[in-house]
Amino acid sequence: MDTFAKTLVDMQQRKVLFIDTAHPVLEQDLTSYGFKCEYFPNFSKEEYANIIAEYFGIIIRGKMKLDGEILSQATKLKFIGRVGAGMENIDVEFAESSGIACLNAPEGNRDAVGEQAIGMLLMLMNHLRKADREVRRGIWLRAENRGTEIKGKTVAIIGYGNMGAAFAQRLKGFGCRVIAYDKYKTNYSDNYVEQADMATVFEEADILSLHVPLTNETTFLLIDSYLSKFKNNIFLINTSRGKVVKTADLVKNMKSGKVMGAALDVLEYEKLSFEDIDTNSLPEDFSYLIHSDSVVLSPHIAGWTHESNYKLAKTIADKVKERFVGE
Repeated sequence: MDTFAKTLVDMQQRKVLFIDTAHPVLEQDLTSYGFKCEYFPNFSKEEYANIIAEYFGIIIRGKMKLDGEILSQATKLKFIGRVGAGMENIDVEFAESSGIACLNAPEGNRDAVGEQAIGMLLMLMNHLRKADREVRRGIWLRAENRGTEIKGKTVAIIGYGNMGAAFAQRLKGFGCRVIAYDKYKTNYSDNYVEQADMATVFEEADILSLHVPLTNETTFLLIDSYLSKFKNNIFLINTSRGKVVKTADLVKNMKSGKVMGAALDVLEYEKLSFEDIDTNSLPEDFSYLIHSDSVVLSPHIAGWTHESNYKLAKTIADKVKERFVGE
């Protein structure tokens, strides 16, 4: 048997477990590489735990947590493909210490996030939600819906990775100053952004956009003491994760005028899968958000376009091919 044939036989023994759905291109590509893909949509976590030792790879979005307990049973596992950017539902430290590669795909939805952040900001600063609703009811108020221009403002980006960079690129034509703070990067000033420290962000920002992963450091990053450091009253955009912002403190600062408006694609109250919010525990602060004309809301869709659905899956397929095809 030649080397190519032996490799193909070996790969045909490699199974990949799809815990969540993804664009068909991912299964098609993995199958073409010789992997056997399996999907059991109605399985519980316990049922997955009973079979996980059979698999070479796992594909997941947000259906469940891959914690150390279940990963310790995945004795053949070599990769986890997260069809998205955030990795908070995977115990990455445990996985990597066990020789399991953790692959995500921020390249796949960065364009979508950058575009939606721009759209939400324009909608917010030009009162388009309120104006649209009024015109549909026959109410024609012009002075009351006078907008605020992005031009001449300072936009501060927290987290200058794929998402933050995509947003900065799309701000290029607006005539605003764009600064960014990223704790884990240096020398990242480019044609779209100026590297800044947090003192500069607090002193100069008019618009704040959050593009950080959810970690122990960033959970409830944006609280009252954080917001109180801003010299100017600000507009806030959050397309990262809901629990980066403490809703009660955001509402407090909206009521005081420190936060003039908020564009929120994500909410503190989302469930793990992002497919729903926990309606049984929504506090009064949420009621304030949904009734405020200074808030724009969407259901965690900034990175979820028709195009990104394909690109996320294709990115994972390409990364698996690069790491594991031809071994």
